Amino acid sequence: MSELEQMRDRVGSLMPGVRSDLESLARIPSVSLRSFDAEHVETSARAVADLLEAEGMRVQVVREGGHPAVIGHLAGPEAAPTVLLYAHHDVQPPGAEEDWDTPAFEPTERGPRLFGRGVADDKAGVMAHVAALRAHHGQPPVSVTVFVEGEEETGSESLPRILARYHEELAADAIVLADSHNWRIGVPALTTTLRGLVRVTVTVRALEHGVHSGLYGGAVPDGLTALCRLLATLHDEAGDVAVAGLLTSDAADLDYSEQDLRRDSSLAEGVRPIGTGSWLSRMWTRPSMTVIGIDAPSVDEAANLLTPVGRAKLSMRIHPDEDPDFAFEALRRHLTSHVPWGCQIEVTLVDQGAGFSAEAEGQVARQARAAFADAWGTDPVDIGVGGSIPFVASFADQYPEAAILVTGVEDPDTRAHAANESLHLAEFEKVCLAEALLLERLGAEDQG
Repeated sequence: MSELEQMRDRVGSLMPGVRSDLESLARIPSVSLRSFDAEHVETSARAVADLLEAEGMRVQVVREGGHPAVIGHLAGPEAAPTVLLYAHHDVQPPGAEEDWDTPAFEPTERGPRLFGRGVADDKAGVMAHVAALRAHHGQPPVSVTVFVEGEEETGSESLPRILARYHEELAADAIVLADSHNWRIGVPALTTTLRGLVRVTVTVRALEHGVHSGLYGGAVPDGLTALCRLLATLHDEAGDVAVAGLLTSDAADLDYSEQDLRRDSSLAEGVRPIGTGSWLSRMWTRPSMTVIGIDAPSVDEAANLLTPVGRAKLSMRIHPDEDPDFAFEALRRHLTSHVPWGCQIEVTLVDQGAGFSAEAEGQVARQARAAFADAWGTDPVDIGVGGSIPFVASFADQYPEAAILVTGVEDPDTRAHAANESLHLAEFEKVCLAEALLLERLGAEDQG
C-alpha cells in the first residue's frame, strides 16, 4: 500500500470522530454580533481549546478587547518549518427560524450534506486542522500553530491587536487560511484573489419632521423618495457600478456559464444578470454595489406621510488591488454630488477591508496543489472570490515573508451566511486529507 493510500485510510478512519466533534462545536450558537449572548462565543473558544489540547498542543485563549481567540502550538522536528493553520469559531446569526428546514444549531444530515449554522463556515475549518493533527498522531512533520479567531464574522476588529501582541507566537513560514471555498464538488481550488470591501450608511434628509402627503405632496420632496433616486444613480443601465475612478480588470478564464451562474446564485426565473464583462470578472475583479439595508416605514404600518429622512446601508466590493480609502472617498463624492433636490446628506463609513492578491507560484503553493491533486484525484484550479476576507490582508501585512494559502471547505451550494447552510461530507473528508498531505509534503521537503 502506498503512503498516499495509507494516509487516505487513516483520515477515513478518523472521520466519524471528526464529524462528531464538528457537530458538538456547531451546536454552540457562537454568534459574535453584539446583540447576541457573548457567553456562547466564550463557550465555543473553550471547546476549541479543549480540542487542541487533546492533540498535545500548548494552548492559550487570548483576547484584545473583543471575543476570545485560541492559539495552539505543537513543535515538530528540529529545524522543521512552521505552518500556521487559521480558522474562526464564531458564526453568523441564524436568521428567521422558518427559513430553515431543520434547526439552525442542531446539525442534521440530509443526503450527502450536513446542515446547520457554522457546520461549514467555519467550524469545519477548525476541524480540518484538528483532523490533520490527528492524522499525524499528534507528531506532525512540521511545527504547527493553530489560530482560531472569535470575531471574523464581525470584521475581525481586534485581530490587528492580537497579531501585534502575539506576533512571535504566530510567526510561520507558511500560513493556511481555511475560510474560502472550492470551485465545485469534485474540483478543489486555491483562492488567489479577494475583493476588498467598503460599507457605508447614507442618510438623506428632506424635512425637519413628517407632514401630510396630501397637503404637501407634489411641491415638497420626502427623504425616502430622495434616497431611492440617489441609490438608483449607483448603477448604469447595464448594471455596472457608476462610481467614477474605481479599478477593474479581467478575471481568470475558467469555464463558467450563465447556467452555472443561475444555478449557483438561485437567480429567479426571467431575471437577467447585471453588469458587463465575463461572469467571473463581474464577481471577482469588478466593483459591485449592493443596498443591504433600508430604514423605512413598513408597508403594513406606513402612514400617509412625507417621510422626512431616508437611510440605507451600502456594501461596495472593490478590486483586489484597490485602496479602500480611495474607494470610500470616490463613493462619498458620488453620493454627495448626486443627491437630488438639494436634500441634506450624510455619508458615514461603517467599515472597510483591503482585498488580496496572492503570490501563488512558490514552493509552498506547488506543494499545496500537489496535495489537493492527491486528495481529489484531479488538479486544483486557482480562483478569485468576490466576497471580502479582510483578515487575509492583515496576515499578509504582518508576515510579508510567509507563503499564504487561502483554502476552504465550502462549495457553490454551501449557502454560508444564509438559511440551510451545509457541508458536503465527502468533500470535507478530502479537505482533511489534503491538509494532512500538505503537512507531510512540507515536512518531507524540509528533510530533502
